[in-house]
Amino acid sequence: MITDVDEKAHREAENGIRQFELAIEIIRAFVKDRERPFRLRQGIVLELHAKALQGIHLLSGTFRNGPVEIHGSGHVPPGPLKVADEVSDLCDYVNTNWNDKSAIHLAAYVLWRLNWIHPFADGNGRTARAVSYVVLSIKLDSLLPGTKTIPDQIADDKRPYYEALEAADMALEKTKNIDLSQLEGMLSQMLLNQLAQAAREAGTA
Repeated sequence: MITDVDEKAHREAENGIRQFELAIEIIRAFVKDRERPFRLRQGIVLELHAKALQGIHLLSGTFRNGPVEIHGSGHVPPGPLKVADEVSDLCDYVNTNWNDKSAIHLAAYVLWRLNWIHPFADGNGRTARAVSYVVLSIKLDSLLPGTKTIPDQIADDKRPYYEALEAADMALEKTKNIDLSQLEGMLSQMLLNQLAQAAREAGTA
């Protein structure tokens, strides 16, 4: 595993590109394909995580084997023995609600719930954003145009993202209900930003 700080940062950047390329590959495999309906599986989540931490962490592509904390949050993620079942339940929620819920809702749910589970020793946020974008794109049946993608926009300013995740955590804790309205609003605006940028780029081509 890489221990040099600069080399690790360089590898993380390269892995980020590899992870996004895999996300695009998964999206391409399912958009405009009427014969093969999409099903979110643990394997997709694990493959995307493996790309993010390849060569950086011994547990790349595997669920964590110990407890984990989320810095700056009062939420305590489930213990390691519950992680696989929690991720399976997340996939079931997406698959069961695929035809009834909006693309924004399903993407918001994945983004929140994967962070809530925190299934990995490292790379949880990167993987949650990648899986969420895959779900959003396939549900919209489109390889979304625009170079300033939703994951890029989140990375540029994570404050609204963290605030929206915290709001969903607090809603669950206080009311026992899932309220993703803040996350959905954030993703909706970011989707508009991405598509608007694509339109501007097309206009100047």
